[in-house]
Amino acid sequence: MVKMTTREKIVSQIETIAKQQEKQIAALDDNLVLTDSGLDSLCFALLVANLEDKLGYDPFTASDDVNFPVTFGDFVRLYEDGAH
Repeated sequence: MVKMTTREKIVSQIETIAKQQEKQIAALDDNLVLTDSGLDSLCFALLVANLEDKLGYDPFTASDDVNFPVTFGDFVRLYEDGAH
């Protein structure tokens, strides 16, 4: 069995949520501004909840010193940093 990276898990969850919520998402590159992704606030809430289930942590509640991500790359790094 191939182990998915944190980035791959995030992309998979985004694609699943976008399909469930009937959203068209933009190409997910590191420079994509999250507000331009095609996901709305409900989608992001679902994403964070699903990632907490999949990864076992929520970086937004793990620390009082969280810089909220602006780009997709920032979002991925936030989770990657929390995995260590």
